[in-house]
Amino acid sequence: MPPDLLIVRTWIVQFFVLRNGDELYLIDTGFIGARRALHRALIARGWENLPIRGILLTHGHLDHVRHAPDLAKDHGAWIAGPERDLEHYENRARYTGLGRVAGVSEWIGRRLLRHPSFRPDRLLNDGDELPIWGGLRVIALPGHTHGHCGYYSAKHRLLFSGDLFASFGFGPQIAPACLNQDNAEARRSIRRALELPLDGVLPCHADKAPPERQLEYLRLLSSS
Repeated sequence: MPPDLLIVRTWIVQFFVLRNGDELYLIDTGFIGARRALHRALIARGWENLPIRGILLTHGHLDHVRHAPDLAKDHGAWIAGPERDLEHYENRARYTGLGRVAGVSEWIGRRLLRHPSFRPDRLLNDGDELPIWGGLRVIALPGHTHGHCGYYSAKHRLLFSGDLFASFGFGPQIAPACLNQDNAEARRSIRRALELPLDGVLPCHADKAPPERQLEYLRLLSSS
């Protein structure tokens, strides 16, 4: 694990802090309890006095964006996320087929938590480059949502893979059809991710195995 990478583990989902010089950048912002977990993790690493400058979103589901608007406001940080998930950030996403199960859950959660709609400061598309952490490239990995993406670090040969797959509970798995907007496309995205030169993968729903082992999980899924 690079020393300038911090994993913040919370209930169900984990997210990431990247240190870029004396600035911090988040990849996703977690769900319930994530702000408290972030604060504890930063103190433990000794990064609590470094400014958070930006927030990168892998997609617009509530368990990944729950704290993005508030953190951006509190820290004066910008938010960037995939353009094709704009309807999710704005609380107006429409689901079809079995995906309606996820849609109902999102609708209920956003209203119970009074989650505000927001528009990212920058809308991202496949191939966009961000001058953070030695360079991050946006990799479109649709299926879980239409705009779902990962962030690839060529310097570290690591992919922050969002919800491309999960590795906790019953072993490596893609999200069930009721949580994906397009299951077939999600499987195609797994194959696309594995075309990258990779030494490791960092999913957001994961056991404590290192990135190298997570990559092995992903390769297993691609052949199943």
